Amino acid sequence: MNSAPVELPSGEASPLGRIGQRILVALGLIVFVALVTYAGRGGYVDPEDPAISLLDAFYYSTVSITTTGYGDIRPVTDEARLATTLLVTPARVLFLILLVGTTLEILAERTRFAYRLARWRRNLNDHTIVCGYGTKGRSAIQTLVAQGADPKRIAVIEKRADARAEATANGLPVVVGDGSEKHVLEEAGINGARAVIVAVDRDDTAVLVTLTARELAPSAKIFVATREEENVHLLYQSGADSVITSSEAAGRLLGIATETPETVEVIEDLLALGTGLDLVRREIGPDEAGPLAAIDIPGPVLAIVRDGELMRFDDERAATVRAGDRVVAVHSHDSAS
Repeated sequence: MNSAPVELPSGEASPLGRIGQRILVALGLIVFVALVTYAGRGGYVDPEDPAISLLDAFYYSTVSITTTGYGDIRPVTDEARLATTLLVTPARVLFLILLVGTTLEILAERTRFAYRLARWRRNLNDHTIVCGYGTKGRSAIQTLVAQGADPKRIAVIEKRADARAEATANGLPVVVGDGSEKHVLEEAGINGARAVIVAVDRDDTAVLVTLTARELAPSAKIFVATREEENVHLLYQSGADSVITSSEAAGRLLGIATETPETVEVIEDLLALGTGLDLVRREIGPDEAGPLAAIDIPGPVLAIVRDGELMRFDDERAATVRAGDRVVAVHSHDSAS
């Protein structure tokens, strides 16, 4: 079975970046030895050439610092031999350390990544999969994290290299590929996922991702963003639990803003978690059953969810709550502080 590549977040510089730095240091050592040799060229002898040129100095530097040592150019005076002992030899040792250290680091990096990947896969259970790290996907993840979700328990599926780099930089593990492909979803741990958020750019892709995810994870909750209202029924038929029409929602907000822009400000405030007004959900305990007015709720009640049914605050049944009911209310951070 195919296996999709996985990119894990890391707080360290990339291996290629570190190797590039070491190559620059190695080149600097070669230049340093060449300059030392050329500066003291009178103390060196080349049987084939009576004069040591700058090219000869670089040639001596490369064969000496890499321990090749052909012996055609060699120090013959005490001063040149002292420079070789005090300057060239330490540079040669440092060059070998860089060479061996880089090789060992590459091997260690592969081993370390394999260990981190295995550990990530072992802990891949009851997590959230986000298909697409565009504007919608990023916003969904920011909201999840604001609600207390652990970024390590969010698996992103993304094809674009720039989006993947941004996701890993934000501490998110990324599976490389298309969410509509079975092996990609399996690599993201679809079998143990709690929820799947489909935030891709195309509606037809969203339908394919939803169909595949529902087939692989019958019990997972699937939430989908779609551009067009006409595709909503297709997504529900494909297995989505909730579908949000992004273009229709934006259009409605624009329509409201033309008459009552302050209403849109309130809605945006509610959608931005952590400041101002927030929507909160509170579950009723066994000893709290009874009149809603007698329960301490951190703000105005908007609705009650009972046995999967949403009852608005003006529903007569909402006047009394039962154990297990979930109350949706408006909470103000300003009043809490």
